[in-house]
Amino acid sequence: MAELFAYTDGACSGNPGPGGWGALLIARDGDRVIKQRDLNGGEAVTTNNRMELLAAISALESLARPSDITLVTDSQYVKNGVTSWIHGWKRNGWKTSAKKPVKNEDLWRRLDEAQARHRVTWAWVKGHAGHPENERADELAREGMAPFKRAKA
Repeated sequence: MAELFAYTDGACSGNPGPGGWGALLIARDGDRVIKQRDLNGGEAVTTNNRMELLAAISALESLARPSDITLVTDSQYVKNGVTSWIHGWKRNGWKTSAKKPVKNEDLWRRLDEAQARHRVTWAWVKGHAGHPENERADELAREGMAPFKRAKA
């Protein structure tokens, strides 16, 4: 039985500034890769956190049917937000515990909707630590940012 994984990353040149996101989707049967797909994109003016969120959203939204998936991110912001903080934000009308509006609420709502279609196991991996799939997601994010970075120059 195949297992599905998404490795996601975001990148930003300046914060805010031009940014990109990348997602590497892999279907595996044991150690054997059955299928692999690269996704990426970017924006002219954004933040690193928005790109991290868009990488996860895009990976989940790209799935044609409800799936069991392990989503691996190097962003504690994304992992902690979606597995823990989001429950309180929703309960509090999208306000933080300090009663302030949740930053990136539009993307958190979209991520919440995207993950609701699937059974997602969220995992964190240390970024820039030689993890091959995370390094590839980082490359994809930088590729997604490149056209916006050139346009700014």
